[in-house]
Amino acid sequence: RGLGDVYKRQTLYVTVIAILIGIVLGVIVASIRTAHDQQRRKKNIVLGFFNAICKIYVTVIRGTPMMVQLLIMGFVIFKSSRNHTMVGALALGINSGAYVAEIVRGGLMSVDKGQMEAGRSLGLTHGQTMWSIIFPQGIKNCLPTYASEFIVLVKETAVVGYIGMTDLTKAYSTVQSRTMDAMPPLIIIAVVYFCITKVLSVIFAKMERRLRESDRR
Repeated sequence: RGLGDVYKRQTLYVTVIAILIGIVLGVIVASIRTAHDQQRRKKNIVLGFFNAICKIYVTVIRGTPMMVQLLIMGFVIFKSSRNHTMVGALALGINSGAYVAEIVRGGLMSVDKGQMEAGRSLGLTHGQTMWSIIFPQGIKNCLPTYASEFIVLVKETAVVGYIGMTDLTKAYSTVQSRTMDAMPPLIIIAVVYFCITKVLSVIFAKMERRLRESDRR
């Protein structure tokens, strides 16, 4: 039981690190792509270069299986690393970042263009307008979609055992091999993941309700 608790903490640890990496990458990529798309006449060459890199990143990550990306990280790029936990978290975070980027970009692009013009007319710079006006509204618009991505990421941690990490799934696979009974370990895994995702669903639902209440005020 104590060992199972350790593996559950490992799973949660990987999830938290992957989420943080995904959020940082996603916001950066979404900001670059949104800023590039909002250009009108004069095109910024530097911004165009970084936008091209971001598009390649999003296209490649979303176009290849997450399992393949995990195996490449574990057995090719970081094959000499023994820190399987961080390798798994990094692989999941990079994968999540591509999806978060598109979610956040969709939220930012859904904000009325007049908001940017209004901010600039008040003397704010492009960056200040994005941070103070566009971002709060865009994040509010994409929160429901991001909640789904967040929950999917939690469930995807079940495959990090393939690169040698002792996560929740691998722990109960060990139990299964010793008891020769597959049903109890699998039920326990399903119940644990269901409880985690259910708690997260409730938290995001409360956040959405509070945001709707703030809009009414």
